[in-house]
Order: sequence, then structure tokens, then C-alpha cells
Amino acid sequence: MTQQFTDTQYIQFFDGGTEPTLANLGGKGASLVTMTSAGMPVPPGFVVTTAQFDAFMHEAGITDHIHALLAGLNPDDVAEVDAVSAAIRADIESRPVPTEARAQTVAAYDALMSRFDAPVPVAVRSSATAEDLPDASFAGQQDTYLWLEGFGAVGEHIRKCWASLYTSRAIIYRLKNNIPNEGLSMAVVVQKMVNAKASGVAMTLDPTNGDRSKITIDASYGVGEMVVSGQVTPDNIVLDKVTLTLINEHLGDKHAELIPDPAARRLVEREVDADRRARRCLTDAELTAVATLAKRAEKHYKTPQDIEWALDADLPDGENLLLLQARPETVHSNKPATAPQPVVSTTTQPGPAASSGGFSWGSIKLTA
Repeated sequence: MTQQFTDTQYIQFFDGGTEPTLANLGGKGASLVTMTSAGMPVPPGFVVTTAQFDAFMHEAGITDHIHALLAGLNPDDVAEVDAVSAAIRADIESRPVPTEARAQTVAAYDALMSRFDAPVPVAVRSSATAEDLPDASFAGQQDTYLWLEGFGAVGEHIRKCWASLYTSRAIIYRLKNNIPNEGLSMAVVVQKMVNAKASGVAMTLDPTNGDRSKITIDASYGVGEMVVSGQVTPDNIVLDKVTLTLINEHLGDKHAELIPDPAARRLVEREVDADRRARRCLTDAELTAVATLAKRAEKHYKTPQDIEWALDADLPDGENLLLLQARPETVHSNKPATAPQPVVSTTTQPGPAASSGGFSWGSIKLTA
């Protein structure tokens, strides 16, 4: 039986009906709530709000000490930054979570699990208040943890996400972009994982020149982290944004995939056989569906989008495309739109778009 959970100061469900704010949910969390409210196919989950992080840090009493460690730090002295980062993260990860905040998080996790016939793995993803903004993309600065089972692992990795506000990369990024440490906070997303047969990213423009008449899709087999992190060379496809006609495609090597191992209860890296490497990992219908979903995100947000998506092997065709994240494209979006360029193509148009369905990733630690 599904447990009902009412959003609280410390917990906000994607579909809880509470208005999302960047201050409470961070960039990623606010985006997931907004996309869910808009009816987009987002895997279910909840956000541990910044109020819980703030309560945790207040009870730990370490904020002033952290600011003192960061004051005057030279971003070019990588060894010093690494040492300070390691000290701060170890301190945060060793502190207890306030009793009431922890109890609310346990109840939220149990309520999420009650939506399924049996407990499912989840992803625990950092959602900092300064990330995924139109003028400052923080993608890759904090941590994501995949394929976690049971609240013990989830609770531990929520603290690891809090601590990842102070990774070396995040510290250096803030220093070099003059972003103050005072007032920063961290929300954490807890979200059902997807059994991805294929996944990747899509941009509602051509990232090489900012041409907004195109959609560019990178796709590979398995969980999309290998695409996001650059571990594999994905298929790269360019479509006309209006007609969804195939303009250009380059088949990537796609030499490996991250897939769940039910026996080991974790994600494993597996080599992709030569036959699958040699063909595009998306059908024409799937390609059209991804492009249509990207256009839908752009229409909703009214600005070019950079989305993450996955096709769930456990769901039927037409219901298996899931939207994992949508963020503003930050390189070209603030520039004048590029005029569409005429293209002559003899390729056929992909098949009709599949309708969207519901996600999940799954325990390896990833910085993404």
C-alpha cells in the first residue's frame, strides 16, 4: 500500500504539489519538481531540502571553521585545495544528522519505496543552490551516487553529497568565478533508478555554432554516465528542429556500457559487442521521441535546453523514455540566435515519435 507523505520543511516530493524554489531545492531539485508538475516523464523521488543541510551544519557548528579554511585559498595551488577539501569533507561526513530531520528522511524513503511492489534502487544526487543557472553551470562540480539500496546507504550518501559542496573542483570553480562561500547550501535528490538500455544527452541547438534550428543528440548503450563523463564515444545525431529530419549522424564506438548486475546488486561495466557498436543505439522512433522530449523541455522553459534522458528496458516501447534532467544551455543561449542554415539532405525522416513514459540510475560513486 502506498504511504502518503506530506511535504515538510526538510523533504519535498517531486509530485508533492509544493511550489519549487531554487533556495530550497537547488538547481537540480527545482528542475525535477518543475518538470514533474509539467507532466513530463520524470522518475519519482523527493528532495532533501537545503533547510535540512542548514540545520545539519548549524548543529555541527563547523561553518565558521570552513569559511576560515577557505579564506585566502589560492585556486592555483591544487595540493593545498585538495588538502582543505579532504579535511572539510571528512568533517561533514562524520557528523550526525539532527534527529527530527533524519526521521523525516526515513519516512520519505519508506513512502517512496511503498510505490513499488518491492524495494528499488535509487540514485542520490547533489543539488547545489548555485548550479544549473543560466549564467553559471555547475554541472560536474558535485557528486552523484548510483544504485543505492536501503536507507542506511541512502542516508550515508546524502551526507556525502552535502560534503561534495566542498570538492576540490567546486572550491576552485567558486574561487575562479568569484562566487562567495557564505550563503551556499546543498539540497539532495533521492530518485528511483532506471534500468537504462540506452541513454545520453540532447541539446536544442547545435553546440558547435549555437544554431537553434537544430537538435543535437548524443546516445550510447546503458546508463548515461559514461556519455556525460566522456568515457565512451557516443553516437552523435543532428536533426532539424522543426521537421525532425535527420541532418547528419556519426556512429560512435560505444565500446562499453554500464548496466545493472542483479546478482551483484550494483552497476557493472560491460564490453559492447562489435555488432552493436556498428549500429546506431536508437531506432528512428526512439530518436524522434528524444528530440520531441527535448523540444517539449525547451518550450516549457522558453530557452534552449541541455537534457539528460534514458530509455528504460523494463518499460514497454512508447512508455520507456524518461527525462532525468533539464538545464539551460549556457554557452550560446545568451547570444543572438543563429539564423537557420539551408541544408540539403537525402536521408529519410525518422519514424513517428514514441510517447513519453516514466527513470532511474543506479552503488558506484560518480562526479557528474
